[in-house]
Amino acid sequence: MKLYDGGRAPNPRRVRIFFAEKGVPLPELIPVDIARKEHRTPEFTRINPSQRLPVLLLDDGTALAETIAICRYIESLHPAPALFGAAPKEAALIEMWNRRIELGLFTAVAAVFRHSHPAMAELEDQVPEWAEASREQIDDHLVLLDLQLGANRFLCGDELTVADITAGIAIDFMKPSRIPLPEDFTNIRRWHGELSARPSWKV
Repeated sequence: MKLYDGGRAPNPRRVRIFFAEKGVPLPELIPVDIARKEHRTPEFTRINPSQRLPVLLLDDGTALAETIAICRYIESLHPAPALFGAAPKEAALIEMWNRRIELGLFTAVAAVFRHSHPAMAELEDQVPEWAEASREQIDDHLVLLDLQLGANRFLCGDELTVADITAGIAIDFMKPSRIPLPEDFTNIRRWHGELSARPSWKV
């Protein structure tokens, strides 16, 4: 296997953290420089026509090009620890929270970054109004996250899951997106501090 990797970009980090939390060694890493538009070259486009990272290239030539698809594939090969859940209710709750975070906080933060950060001007057709509309939604997403973490060590209970990885990366991504995390979200701060101290968060 080969993992086409985008460095500090959020989705490549999610996959590398997932591998680390599973205790599975990373496959051969193929760095792709997004700033230099290497993800838009004809060579990479043949691997992933959507020109997005990461991509896990299997030994038979199959290209898995979505973050959660890659993570589910690795989980199927290495079931423990079960970061997508084991029992039916547990798996459903993890799926629910991962979707909530992906479609809510993660998407809003990404929109702010893509449509307002100067470094993205050459990579995106920026729409400043979209960035501002997304920025206005972020506190609502943070309230939901903080409430859930007020009753749980991690998003879905006492153990870290893929939903925590998604949410933790969304919080990390707020910094380069120039979105401050309000001081009063104490549950998020406690949880994010614990995530950041994990060895997996350094990969």
